[in-house]
Parts: sequence; structure tokens; C-alpha cells
Amino acid sequence: MKLRLRSLPQWIAALSLAAFLASPSTALAQGAGLGAAGELVDPDVLRVCADPSDMPFSDESGKGFENKLAELVAAKTGRKSVAYTWYPMATGFVRNTLRAHRCDIIMGYAQGDELVQNTNAYYRSTYVLIYKKGAGLDGVDSIEDPKLANKKIGVVAGTPPSVNLAKAGYMRNVHPYPLMVDTRLAPSMAEVMIKELKSGVIDVAILWGPMAGYYAKQIDPDLAFVPLLNEKSGHMAFRITMGVRPSDQEWKRTLNKVIRENQAEINKILLDYQVPLIDENNKPVTQ
Repeated sequence: MKLRLRSLPQWIAALSLAAFLASPSTALAQGAGLGAAGELVDPDVLRVCADPSDMPFSDESGKGFENKLAELVAAKTGRKSVAYTWYPMATGFVRNTLRAHRCDIIMGYAQGDELVQNTNAYYRSTYVLIYKKGAGLDGVDSIEDPKLANKKIGVVAGTPPSVNLAKAGYMRNVHPYPLMVDTRLAPSMAEVMIKELKSGVIDVAILWGPMAGYYAKQIDPDLAFVPLLNEKSGHMAFRITMGVRPSDQEWKRTLNKVIRENQAEINKILLDYQVPLIDENNKPVTQ
């Protein structure tokens, strides 16, 4: 699984590829210029690869927090505008967008994914537990907690919390949600899961923090929202970077400078979308 840590759009089928595929030579002819050090990065337009329907991350109408971050990066690097190549976040995303020179940056990408070159991380977040207050789960802050032994647990199949649920012996209680969903045609699994938590289909939801925070506030801001920072095994927290081509070293350095000099403004955008931010010591970042 490519670790972008969100519900990935399902369709990888050829019906979408024909509409989106473009060769590098075609993409370059459509406007990529020579940036610093001769890199094929457009010096005037911030060209972004993004999913057109993946809230709270990106959206064709510009409502996602990665859209807001793109506007910030464009302003800080002297670009006159932001231009998008829209492509569902599925198999072939990097190959058919960034590596085909149809754009120069992916705004959010998990650190360590070898398909791109990562900038420095601009935020760190974690999976969270969500449950109703006063329903017998108050104080639960770990997947291994015995209070979860007989509870219906919602989790997206194939995500890191599934491993810990299996180790705890709770898989028999799991209500799985699909990893692959085309959010242009169906609601986000995060939205579905939190609605089903509220209606009683499940007792607890385990979700990637940025998705959980956004949809929990929309659906029921009074739900308990607990970052998973006390697990005995497995990684629940991840650093998120911007992704660029391996050849674009100067562009990466430029973006690292933007991140370093504008971290407070970046944090504000993320916190406005209820992204649970944590530092390297697993302490909450609140500003």
C-alpha cells in the first residue's frame, strides 16, 4: 500500500487512464520551463499534482488544506498562480503526474516513500480513537485497552491500526471499512465511519488524524478524540512532507526553506482543519 494514509480512491481501471495519461514531452510542451540549476520546474506557476475529491486534503474547488498550503507555497516562492493536474490518488498517481512532468509538487506525501523525493516534514500526525463520551470508554487511549474487548471497532482495512487490533485479539470485533473508495462517487470512509459511530453501528472508530479531525467536527464535535500515542508496538504517527522529483534538488531546497521559515503559518492552516499535530516527542502542537 502506498502510504499516503487516507482512504484511497478505488478505481485504478483503464477507463480513467486514457483521460489522464500524458507523455513527458507533451507535458513539457504545455508550459514547464527551466527553473533553478536547469531543473524542469516551472518558475512562474506552482504546478501541483492532486486528487480532485479528497477532503480534507485536496478538492477541485480549492477547499482542502493542501489547496491552502499550495497557495502559501506559491506566494512564498514568487509564483504568480497555482495550476493543478487532477488525478485520483491511486496506482499510477506519481508515474502519470509528477514523473511525467505534468506538475512539480505533491503537497502531502508520507516521509520515506521511495516513489518521490521528500522535502523536510511540514507536519507530523497520528491515528486517533474516536468514541462517544459517557459510553463506557472514557479514558481509553490505546488499542490494547481491555475496555475494547467487546466493543464494535471501526477501522479502514489494511491501515496500521489493524495490526495492533490483531495483536490484541480484537479482530473478531472489527467492522472493516474499505481502503479503496472513489470519493467522486461515494462519501469518504472517514465520514461514513463517524456517522455510523454516532448512530451506533460501531462503538469506536480508529482513523488517520487529519481525516478524523475534519469529519468529527462536522458530524459531532462532542465526540472523544484521542491520539494513539501509547501503543506498545507499531507506528501510529507519521511525518508528512511535500513530494518532488528525485532530480529536483534545488527545488527541494527551496521548499525546505519555505517550510522552515513559515512553519507557524503552516500549522495555523492545519489546525484550522482540526489536524491533530504532534511534535517529535509526541506532544501536541497547538500553534
